Amino acid sequence: MHIAFLNPQGNFDPKDSHLTEHPDFGGQLVYVKEVACAMAAMGHQVDILTRRIEDPDWPEFAGSIDHYPGNGANLRIVRLDCGGPLFLNKERLWPHMARFIERARDFYGSAMPDFATAHYADGGYCGCLLEHARGTRFTFTGHSLGAQKLDKLGMSLANADQLEARFRFSRRIAAERLAMARAFRVITSTGQERREQYAHPLYAGAIDVEDDDRFEVIPPGVNTRIFTTETGTLDADLTEGLLKDVAQATRPFVIVSNRLDEKKNTLGVVQAFAGSPVLQEKANILLCFRGIDDPFAELESLDESERTVMAPILQTIEQAGLRDKVRFLNIPSQQALAATYRAVARGGGVFALTAFYEPFGLAPIEAAACGLACVSTRNGGPSEIFADGSGVLVDPSESDDIARGLIDALDRQPDLAARARARVLKTYTWERTAERYLETIEKGLAMPPRVGDEVDGLDASEQIAAYLAAR
Repeated sequence: MHIAFLNPQGNFDPKDSHLTEHPDFGGQLVYVKEVACAMAAMGHQVDILTRRIEDPDWPEFAGSIDHYPGNGANLRIVRLDCGGPLFLNKERLWPHMARFIERARDFYGSAMPDFATAHYADGGYCGCLLEHARGTRFTFTGHSLGAQKLDKLGMSLANADQLEARFRFSRRIAAERLAMARAFRVITSTGQERREQYAHPLYAGAIDVEDDDRFEVIPPGVNTRIFTTETGTLDADLTEGLLKDVAQATRPFVIVSNRLDEKKNTLGVVQAFAGSPVLQEKANILLCFRGIDDPFAELESLDESERTVMAPILQTIEQAGLRDKVRFLNIPSQQALAATYRAVARGGGVFALTAFYEPFGLAPIEAAACGLACVSTRNGGPSEIFADGSGVLVDPSESDDIARGLIDALDRQPDLAARARARVLKTYTWERTAERYLETIEKGLAMPPRVGDEVDGLDASEQIAAYLAAR
C-alpha cells in the first residue's frame, strides 16, 4: 500500500534535529516517525507530508525530499511549500492548509496515495481537504485536543479574545470537529482517552463516543532498539562516569524521569519517602531532569514555571532530612536514559510515574522494556497498560498510597519486572502499532471513496462562546 502521513507542522529530518525540544516538535512527531518507519519496514510505501522551510534558523528542513536512514526508498519525508519560506508556529499555519493540500495534489498528480493518516488538528483538517478533492480516505489521530487545552488555560468570557488571538481555538476546535466527523476512524491510545477527551461538550454533534464503528484504540509503542535489556558500550562508559554512583549503590533506587511539570507530581514520590520510614529503609530516590545537574545550586537559574515545581521538592527533601537519600541526574539523551533504567534495574530498583493524570503512559513502558518494575498512577492510560497486574497502580493524590505501591513493587521486583517486560513486548511495540493501523486502513480501503462533500470553514467561535457562557 501507499500511505501518506499528514503532519504539516511537524519538522522531520533524518537526524531528528530539535525533536521534542520545541512546543511544535513534541511527542507526536516521535509517534509519526516510528509508525511510519515500522510500516516502511513491512514493505509499504510511506510518505510523511510536512512543510518545507527555508529559514537560516532551521536549515535542516530546506530540502524537498529526505529519507530516514535504514528505510531505503520505502519512506520519504516530503516537504511542501506553503505559507512562505520562514518557520511558522502551528497557530499561524491555519490560513495555509488549503495551499498545503494543493501542493500535495501537484506532487502526486494522478498517482495519489491509497490512504492517509492525519495527525493533530491541522493534519486532520488537511485530511478533510484531501478527501474532498480526491476521495482519499483517512484516519484521524488527535494526540491532544484543543478543548482540553482551552480548559487547562482557564479560558473564560473575560479572557477569550486574548487566548483566541494566541491559540486560535476557534480554528483548531473547528478543524478537530471536521476531522472527527469525516475520518474513517478516529485513533486513540486508550479507551479512557476516547471516553473522556472526545466526549467534551465542544465536540458534541461531531462524533458519538459510544459508536464503536468510529473509533480504534491503538496504543503507541516503545522504541525497542533503544529501550531494551541488552547492554551496549554506552552502558559500560556511563557506569564508569555518570552512573558510577548508581552502579555501586548498596540500596535499590526508585527512579523518576519526567519534565518539570506540576501535573507529573514528582513531589508525590518525595512526600511518600518523607512519610515512610519503611520506604526510606528499603530504597533511595533517583530524580532525572534533563538539563539540570544540581537543583539545589541551580534553582534560581531555572525559569519561573520550573522553579515553581522544583522548590517544594527541594524543601521537602531538606525538611525530611532526605538529602543523603536523593540523587539527581542530568540525562542527556534517550540512549543514556535507557542505560540508566538498566543500571537501576540491575540494582533491584523500580520506576515511578505518579502523575495526577497521564493520557497514555509511554514512560513506564519504556522503563519496563529495560527491565524495571513499574509503579504508576491509576488515573489515565497506565490503568489500562497494567490492567493485567504487571505493574502497581497508586492514587497520586495520596502519599501513603504511593508509599504502599513503591514498597509492594520493591518487594516483588523480579516478578513484576519480568511480567511488565513481557507485557510490553507483546502489546506495546511500534511494530504492533503499525500492524493495527494497517488493519484499520485495509477496512477503510474497502469503503467507497467520498469526493466532493463540502468542507465547512474553520470557525467554532459560536460553540466556544456558548460553552463558556454555560460554565
